[in-house]
Amino acid sequence: MTQLRPEQLAKQLAGTLAPVYFIHGDETLIVNECADAVRNAARTQGFSERQVFSVEPGFDWDSLLAAGDSLSLFSEQRLLELRLPTGKPGREGTRILREYAERPPEDTVLLIVSGKLETAARRSKWVQALDKAGVSVTVWPVDINRLPAWIEQRMRVHKMQPDRDALRLIAERVEGNLLAADQEIEKLYLLNGPGPLDLERVTELVTDSARYDVFGLVDAALGGDALHAQRILAGLRGEGVEPVLVLWALNREIRSLAGMARELHGGAGMAQVMASWHVWDKRKPLISGVLQRIRGRQWWSLMQHCAHIDRVAKGRAAGSAWDELLQLTLRLAGVATLPVSA
Repeated sequence: MTQLRPEQLAKQLAGTLAPVYFIHGDETLIVNECADAVRNAARTQGFSERQVFSVEPGFDWDSLLAAGDSLSLFSEQRLLELRLPTGKPGREGTRILREYAERPPEDTVLLIVSGKLETAARRSKWVQALDKAGVSVTVWPVDINRLPAWIEQRMRVHKMQPDRDALRLIAERVEGNLLAADQEIEKLYLLNGPGPLDLERVTELVTDSARYDVFGLVDAALGGDALHAQRILAGLRGEGVEPVLVLWALNREIRSLAGMARELHGGAGMAQVMASWHVWDKRKPLISGVLQRIRGRQWWSLMQHCAHIDRVAKGRAAGSAWDELLQLTLRLAGVATLPVSA
């Protein structure tokens, strides 16, 4: 039995993979990062086949056992991924998980990604069985007192050197939301790059009204208001805002929406997806609308378009970054545009 903290997972994954990884908690950002680390390690070590199961009402738990018992058609090593958003497998799921954990199949890694476990669940026999079979990672919330240190650690990865006051301002701004904190760090790195970062510079970057207009652009596009989105984009260009900042905001939203669309396609309900991605109540109608308007591979196409614009903005591909941003914005707003060659 191995119980790890999130920061200890990378070292364990560098060696032989365990047959079971059970990642659970209510900090979506860290849970997803831990799950990504397992997926990447499995892929690196030759677990090229991946099968995903999403637990919804009516889920056939026997399908998990059947997948474990069946021989792989495409590779000798497989990754089975079980998504358990509620952290409650029910009576049948409890039985199946205990049975699987008692005799995990060879050449197979089971990754279970779960929401927060209630206190009673953490003492249950199915959780104990999973802990005994492999690696368990509990993701606890980062309390407000530890948030500045958490933010600093992630900024140091980008070689950013924030002072204490700058960290305190960022922590106050995100109000304990780790997803928002991570987005703020990305934005500050994009605008300031590596190196020292003091309170004055952070204040300048996070209070510039033009920065907020970028998010207004995103919401206008998501809401299908193409005319308003065009006006905002023209205003940002006229104010001298860097196209890379506009792309960052659009790309971040598109990637999140693509992830939500994948979960919906896998059978998750809209309310469950909204909860797992921590969508604010006031944005739920906006997000729901665009997910019904744009589906399937359209999200992949939008992400490819973002990658193309990034190359244009960096001078690695021909074209105008602003013209491409207009095309992307209109596509997101539901307006048909000319195809863009990537």
